[in-house]
Amino acid sequence: MPGLLRTLGRAMATGALLVLAACATRPTMQHPVHGPGEPAVIGTRIPPATPPALPGGASGLPRGPGNPPFYEVMGKRYYVQADSAGYVEEGIASWYGREFHGRRTSNGEVYDMYAMTAAHKTLPLPTDARVTNLANGKSIIVRINDRGPFKKDRLIDLSYGAARELGFTTAGTTMVEVVALPGGSVTAGGRRVAGSRQLMYAQVGAFSQQANAEELQRQLQDQGVGKVVIHHDPATGSALYRVRIGPVADAGEYDAIAAAVTRMRLGKPQLVVEADNSHPDG
Repeated sequence: MPGLLRTLGRAMATGALLVLAACATRPTMQHPVHGPGEPAVIGTRIPPATPPALPGGASGLPRGPGNPPFYEVMGKRYYVQADSAGYVEEGIASWYGREFHGRRTSNGEVYDMYAMTAAHKTLPLPTDARVTNLANGKSIIVRINDRGPFKKDRLIDLSYGAARELGFTTAGTTMVEVVALPGGSVTAGGRRVAGSRQLMYAQVGAFSQQANAEELQRQLQDQGVGKVVIHHDPATGSALYRVRIGPVADAGEYDAIAAAVTRMRLGKPQLVVEADNSHPDG
């Protein structure tokens, strides 16, 4: 067994380096905060801000993606709210722009820095909300379709277009009031389109060699930690074999699995959330 663990340790370390390399080009959920003097305009012409579709969900976009029961960023866990009805909160707003322009948001939409959108850590996606700049009284309606900001003491991250309408792109931050709109209120477990159900897994390792992944799978199965699967999807351009436990039902089950894996000296597993395209919701 010590020899097996050493072999697995070396293989997992190699797999971890491959995972880091594969993830290096992916957008992170943490949005940078723009300050004075940082240009955010692409070209010389500034397009008009694009208002969100109202009411929320009326555009037919999926409600489910981006709404797992919980998720983790930089070691901190965030629980997605059951619904957005009655939500009112004051706090600091920041904004994000060209670094994320054209990339996917947390609920699968394409981020447009000129559209009236925003990111919030826990409101269900999408949620329409009224945001008021408490410094000048200006108010707008945004579609919350992304996760963030994960910088301490920040309440909401607005698109460049939304921040421009509120008049704080130069300052970088401002105090705001955020009010979820009744017409745009959605539930994290509400009606979803096909393929939007989300599954949670505890990922224990990622390997370039299938045999190493199968060896870890057998070891975990022998310890009875739960259903152990190997995820391999060459269509995404990844050659890795990912060893995962799950799907798990909730945070309690995930924590129990994580504790068992840690006791086996296999390190702390990574929370992975994926859409279940094989079981569409009705």
